[in-house]
Amino acid sequence: MDSRTLKHAPKSLSGLLGTLLLIVASLAVTFIVAVELINILFYDPWEDEYFLFRLASSLEEVEIGSLTYLMFGSLLVALMMGLPLAFVTGGLGVVFIYLVGDSTMLNIIPGRIFPMMSNSDLAAIPLFIFMASMLERAGLIEEMFNVVYKWMGGLGGGLAMATIIASTILAAMVGVIGAAVVTMGIIALPAMLKRGYDHKIALGSIMAGGTLGILIPPSILAILYAVVAQQSVGELYLGAIIPGLLLSGMYLAYVWIRTLINPELGPPVPEEERIGLKEKLLLLKDLIAPIFLVMLVLGLLFGGVATPVEAAGIGSFGAMLVAAMHGSFSIGALREASVTTAKASAMVLWIMFGASVFVGFYILQGGQDFITESIIGTGLSAYGILLLLMVLLVILGMFLDWVGILLLAVPIFIPIVESLTFDGLFGLPAVPGEDVVLWFGVLYLVNMQMSFLSPPFGYALFYIRGVCPPDISMATIFRSSLVFLALQAFGLTLCVLLPGLITWLPNLVYG
Repeated sequence: MDSRTLKHAPKSLSGLLGTLLLIVASLAVTFIVAVELINILFYDPWEDEYFLFRLASSLEEVEIGSLTYLMFGSLLVALMMGLPLAFVTGGLGVVFIYLVGDSTMLNIIPGRIFPMMSNSDLAAIPLFIFMASMLERAGLIEEMFNVVYKWMGGLGGGLAMATIIASTILAAMVGVIGAAVVTMGIIALPAMLKRGYDHKIALGSIMAGGTLGILIPPSILAILYAVVAQQSVGELYLGAIIPGLLLSGMYLAYVWIRTLINPELGPPVPEEERIGLKEKLLLLKDLIAPIFLVMLVLGLLFGGVATPVEAAGIGSFGAMLVAAMHGSFSIGALREASVTTAKASAMVLWIMFGASVFVGFYILQGGQDFITESIIGTGLSAYGILLLLMVLLVILGMFLDWVGILLLAVPIFIPIVESLTFDGLFGLPAVPGEDVVLWFGVLYLVNMQMSFLSPPFGYALFYIRGVCPPDISMATIFRSSLVFLALQAFGLTLCVLLPGLITWLPNLVYG
């Protein structure tokens, strides 16, 4: 046996062992399903008759505390094995429904899924995703960065600030995190590294700016929260505007102050590459159409002229017109945008259906009361409980994607928050009871931004890793996120202490 055979032997052995385990597991599941089908078809459960064994109702006597550990422990194990969340939650939900109840209890599944299928607001998700895909394929992101880069390149840290501003505008067009981080990483990172920018400022500005898409309308996550929490999409969008702009401003202030103290961290563009005011003004024409489109969509939505679905439909059609105006519209681009939309929408909806079944059954078994009593029983104040929920969301964000967290945690957390009274801290304003769900929703969105930047598993960290030069280590990326993560935590604290940052605009518009 030569050295190459020895080298590949362990890998082949582990692959063979994995295949055998998969075959054995598949046969075991097939056998169990066959036995249960025989029991359902030919044996009377009321007479305690069964063939070989019966799993239906085998966990009927299990207390809710033990059931909590079983359900969420099984979910954790399945996710650690690398199984997709969309099918794990739904699959485990069906299994536990059958183990705790019986075959007739499986009627819970269509009862949970159908109301979501008939919710018209969900139709806005694929339309907004399509709008983002068309704008991206029209080359508008490159044009937008080029405009902001020409305007601000002469300042110290100007390229990093241009990245944050472009990401803020992009967030109002896209509302999807991965696309923003990756695209800005491809466009802006080489320009900053070429100018000798500090790696932590360059990487951090891209990741932090890219995550603004979670918060700034038209955020896809905000639509999902509104559906789950029975909240107005328009109110949630309005509530997220000031916190989103606040965070963007904090990122800009940090970069400006750091480069003002130490210009070597972000040197300005050389004199010979700068342009005059006339040329800068002419560049703005490239942004007129997309910015008008975004303002039109959000204006129709905020003004109550159009529903979220109608506004998203207008935005999708407008995105095709903008792409045509920029000479980027084609059948190929339309097909690619449609395929991207179908894939992203299918992922979101499958997770929604699966998580709805899993959490719905858990709540039906008394899980909501168990969690509420456990958390309130800690003796913490309302703000202490809120801090605990925020920490749990950050921890979940290290392991689950944002849709999964929303559908697994938020339906359980909202009744807890609604049962509390937030009288204000340090003599600052209280949160009116009717605004609590809206206020918590925006806090949740800010929290999800933090989860995207939280080492070691934050999604934005790995998005940027995919477009970084090989000489930039993962440790550098982790360190780059920490300062901006602290800024997000500070912004979240301000939103907790000053709830008017969230509630003022919705109350002004909707009364």
